[in-house]
Amino acid sequence: MKKTNKRGSFIALICVILMLALVVVLENTVPFTSMLFTVLKKGAVYALVVVSMNLLNGFTGLFSLGQAGFMLLGAYTYAIFTIPSDVRDSVFYLFGGSALHISFPEMFESVFGSTGVGGAISLILGVLLALILAGLVAAFFAYLIGLPVLRLKSDYLAIATLGFAEIIRAVFQWDKLGPVTNGANMLKSFPSFTSFNLKDAGGHVVLRLSTLVPFVVATLCIFLIVLLINSSYGRAFKAIREDEVAAEAMGINLFKHKQLSFCISSFFAGVGGALLAMYSNQVQAKVFTAAMTYELLLIVVIGGIGSVSGSCIAAFLYIAASEWWLRGLDENPFLGIDAPAVFRVGLRLVVFSVIIMIVVLFFRRGIMGDRELPDLFRRHKKAAKEVAK
Repeated sequence: MKKTNKRGSFIALICVILMLALVVVLENTVPFTSMLFTVLKKGAVYALVVVSMNLLNGFTGLFSLGQAGFMLLGAYTYAIFTIPSDVRDSVFYLFGGSALHISFPEMFESVFGSTGVGGAISLILGVLLALILAGLVAAFFAYLIGLPVLRLKSDYLAIATLGFAEIIRAVFQWDKLGPVTNGANMLKSFPSFTSFNLKDAGGHVVLRLSTLVPFVVATLCIFLIVLLINSSYGRAFKAIREDEVAAEAMGINLFKHKQLSFCISSFFAGVGGALLAMYSNQVQAKVFTAAMTYELLLIVVIGGIGSVSGSCIAAFLYIAASEWWLRGLDENPFLGIDAPAVFRVGLRLVVFSVIIMIVVLFFRRGIMGDRELPDLFRRHKKAAKEVAK
């Protein structure tokens, strides 16, 4: 059994390395204006957020709808602590400048320098620290909100967490907090994915890494979530999902493990929010609406509640279908699809909704159900052996 696990882990590691290498090759060979990279970047961000939501809703059985609120906290935390000091006044000009004058990349520049290799190290460490802080801020608020709401169940928990997300969105647009959050205005000019492209002395890009960055961060975070799911804590989460009374009888502290799952899920949602800010090149509270949470929940259901692989696959399929493959239905002919002009307005959403309905009808438990990709490989291997016999 141990040899099988080690072999499976080794194969998974090789697959991840090959995937990251393929991303780098594609980004530096295919024209960077291609919609493919939009799908890959946003798909990687959504995959992380959806897996974090699945950890709470699918593996622990807690019906939470506060994901957009935690993403907002992560996005704002990242932006506030990475905006360069020389542009802060122009970003916060409506409020007489920023109340905070800390930029993590510049903080490391005082140690490693701002040019060459030192500048690259400063950028990486500054962004990494901001991502971690984004997750911690989201987890801290999750801890506070979890104290009262995690004693609720089912729909009541969903309503409470949804209300929290709406309150957070309204508070961050409050003018009194303008010197910190810029009110209802957007935050911009912070490091994005394109900041990691390698350039020569003339400023020309020699190696594009903007798509690799979200893949690396999302892969690492999802790997940590998988380790948690396969640990004793993960087994406790699943026991709570199946039967709270039986889990408590086995000695599992229900509130402690619910709080742990809630905080960890929120941590990775905060990191996902920071990545979404890097993808969008701007942050504005009005974007993080309840509709975003419903969108994430839909992806969880399509992929399979309780399946990490299903969440990742569904995230990329959802982004590709909604923002790439069906784009020709609302705009000019695209991928061979061309709709009459009279039907173009909103037709893409109609067709996309019909596709989602068909998927839900024929895949009642989602694309993967509660299975993972290795389970499918084992099943095919077992079937092949039986046929050989």
